[in-house]
Amino acid sequence: MSIAINKSKCVGCKRCIEVCPGNLIKLVDSKAVIKREKDCWGCTSCLKECQTGAIAFFLGADIGGRGSVLSVSDKGDIRTWMVTAPDQSTKTIVVNKKESNKY
Repeated sequence: MSIAINKSKCVGCKRCIEVCPGNLIKLVDSKAVIKREKDCWGCTSCLKECQTGAIAFFLGADIGGRGSVLSVSDKGDIRTWMVTAPDQSTKTIVVNKKESNKY
């Protein structure tokens, strides 16, 4: 499991660096990069914190993702999770953050 950072979308805000519990992300030339991809344990903190959509999470075969990539975006109280499969088909999950913890 690991993240992928799209440098062309990264604005260098450092939010991902601040939330990474493994201290695995650093800035190089004002862009975020992951130091050692193999050390990422997949908490997705950086993914949820990135406001530009520059970070995606690789869903490998070992966790049933078959090489899909997970990305997330926020708009107000709505968080949208999108899973893109290797064949470019997508599945979308929309969560209202105000209602996400209701039991």
